[in-house]
Amino acid sequence: MSEASLTAAPATSVHPTPPSNSILRHAVDVVADNPVTGLAFGLFALMALSAVFGPHVVPYDPLASDTSATLQPPSLHHWFGTDLVGRDIFSRVVAATRLDFMIAIASVALVLVVGGLAGIAAGFFGGWTDRIVGRISDTIMAFPLFVLAMGIVAALGNTVTNIVIATAIINFPLYVRIARAEANVRREAGFVQAARLSGNSNARILLTQITPNILPIMMVQVSLTMGYAILNAAGLSFIGLGVKPPTPEWGIMVAEGAANIISGEWWVAVFPGGALMIAVFCFNLLGDGLRDLVDPQRRK
Repeated sequence: MSEASLTAAPATSVHPTPPSNSILRHAVDVVADNPVTGLAFGLFALMALSAVFGPHVVPYDPLASDTSATLQPPSLHHWFGTDLVGRDIFSRVVAATRLDFMIAIASVALVLVVGGLAGIAAGFFGGWTDRIVGRISDTIMAFPLFVLAMGIVAALGNTVTNIVIATAIINFPLYVRIARAEANVRREAGFVQAARLSGNSNARILLTQITPNILPIMMVQVSLTMGYAILNAAGLSFIGLGVKPPTPEWGIMVAEGAANIISGEWWVAVFPGGALMIAVFCFNLLGDGLRDLVDPQRRK
């Protein structure tokens, strides 16, 4: 055997390959696989930008009235027309995005934390914890939910904080039941038993093992509940129990323009109602995308 053959081959440097399952790469794959999800995220981004920057870039003051320009139809000067007191409807629709968006996010975040943790605890521990959480949920479900929201807001006062609390309360049973069912199925799973045998406490198992596996199905409910939260806030405002006028809010604007549809001034109610419809449509489509984003089984 020759000396050259005995010579060891030079070592080649190995560079670590960047992980392919990064969050950004996974998000791009999810959007590419489902164009409807991309449309939903695009509408969501548009609403988020309108909520953040909209009140600062609208062409008119949403609260400024002009009695010489009342009930003008859509034109180049007023894209969505004007209302009964001459306020620019386009400016009010864009400015209202911040308030409705904030109510939806705040109420859903509150019920996700409270209802989700209560349901997980009920399904994981069972016993008296399950009975107490179940009785609270049954009591809330015994009332018509919108009527219950009306009663809560009427009793506490029609402020934004109370609207958020009322919306979270009426959605509490939905999150409890979903989280309870999922936790009840997974509490005897193999990975939970392995974590328990490794010396992890129940609290650690709940936070690191049960909750991440329940999160995908909860995110679907989050998107649906955000649409319902906006509808609930608009409904309360429509009957006079929501945000007080002249604050820009979609439900108030629809209520103010409902009587004008018969007389031909359709734009007063149609454009705020269209914004409300698009927002709810967006959140309903967003559910599947959120589920795919947080589901660890979908990552490559």
